[in-house]
Amino acid sequence: MGEGSRLNPAPLGLAGFGFTTFLLNLVNAGLLDSSALPVVLAMGIFYGGLAQIIAGFLEAKLGNTFGAVAFTSYGLFWLATVGIIMGYFGEVSAAGMAAYLAGWGTFTAIMTVATKNHATTTKFVFASLTALFFLLAAGEFNSTVHLLGGYVGLICGASAIYASAAGVINESLNRKVLPM
Repeated sequence: MGEGSRLNPAPLGLAGFGFTTFLLNLVNAGLLDSSALPVVLAMGIFYGGLAQIIAGFLEAKLGNTFGAVAFTSYGLFWLATVGIIMGYFGEVSAAGMAAYLAGWGTFTAIMTVATKNHATTTKFVFASLTALFFLLAAGEFNSTVHLLGGYVGLICGASAIYASAAGVINESLNRKVLPM
């Protein structure tokens, strides 16, 4: 970073979210089997979870309420989700998991509204994540919908990876190489 540059934690948070989301949805879409879950869970703890929480705290320090709420919340989502998948809190019913995912879909819909004045890539990440949560909630009762959710998750994860790459590349080269 050049002298006088402002730290931008968003690419870290987006990368943590994007890569973890993409990896989990390779399983949801049926492109990887459940033997890949240990890798997903490790990513969920460290990159999807801790890296996003760190990005959220950095956003808070910069006074960015949206970034602080988004990254901290989704970092904690990943930690909670790993705990649920690992069964740390007991067996979860399909209805319980659907309610959990629908709750996150509702939160994400609210965050999507808050992206009105953000870059198009940010709007797309949040809109696709909203769809993903509701599809996965419904997918608790229908395997075809779950599979569709997996493919939407791949698109969502890839869009967050793109947004992260654009943030890092554009800032590092001090010009717009990848449009946002």
